[in-house]
Amino acid sequence: MTRDFIRHWLSCLYGFLAISFSIVVHAGDRLIATGGVSTLEGSAGGGIATWGLIGGYATRDQVSATAYHTNLAINDFNLKSSGLAVGVQDRLELSLSRQLFSLGQTVPGASIRQDVFGIKLKLSGDLVVDQDRWLPQIAAGVQYKKNRDMAVPTMLGARHDRGMDFYLAATKLYLAGAFGRNVLANVTLRATKANQLGLLGFGGDKRDQYQLQWEASLAVFLKDNLAIGVEYRAKPDNLGSFREDNFYDGFVAYFPSKNVSFTLAHARLGQVADKPYQQGTYLSLQLAH
Repeated sequence: MTRDFIRHWLSCLYGFLAISFSIVVHAGDRLIATGGVSTLEGSAGGGIATWGLIGGYATRDQVSATAYHTNLAINDFNLKSSGLAVGVQDRLELSLSRQLFSLGQTVPGASIRQDVFGIKLKLSGDLVVDQDRWLPQIAAGVQYKKNRDMAVPTMLGARHDRGMDFYLAATKLYLAGAFGRNVLANVTLRATKANQLGLLGFGGDKRDQYQLQWEASLAVFLKDNLAIGVEYRAKPDNLGSFREDNFYDGFVAYFPSKNVSFTLAHARLGQVADKPYQQGTYLSLQLAH
């Protein structure tokens, strides 16, 4: 773990404490687990898919804050992601994250850093209240990504060191759904030029235009605070040097309280740079206030 990453994670914790104690921030009155968990890019959702809900537990007159740290260890690489998010009145979400991608034996001792700033706005619907309507909760968002280490992505054919993702997410919660269990379903459409979420730059020698990709999640709550589920995320294939595969995972999310949650997943990422069949363990901790 590099000094730069340690400094970043400490600054995230400091920022979380500052938000929690310097301004009026409430624990939040929404139902447990309705803030989701933190994705690799810092927005509220599953692990790899962004959802249409606002992170934290703030209701219409409250503000909430979350901090997270995620470690994704696959066969030949390691990805660490940490950051902060603020949910305002169950309407607006602001997130900031730092990703550190260690390149393993592909480039021994080297890593790639990326910063992601996100804004999400709830457009319509309510995850809990709208049980008698077919309409899901819908949110639109933008993620601005800045890759800080472009030597390897440039060699692979990447065109840009920064980019913006635009997405529209729809999330529906069915209380007492299948077999009396709560069920959550999500579909997200994302316009992006990012290679491997932006860790290998943006655009490429094959394609350098926005493409529409989709994400999907399905989760079943065994208890109010324990969910199991699966996710899928399609990604563009812009680089001629290596094929880029879509992401899959199967996860367990546990919410012992509104203040903390744990997510454990098995992720299958396919081809990553020059290494095929990449899969491994995803572990995430989220703190909320």
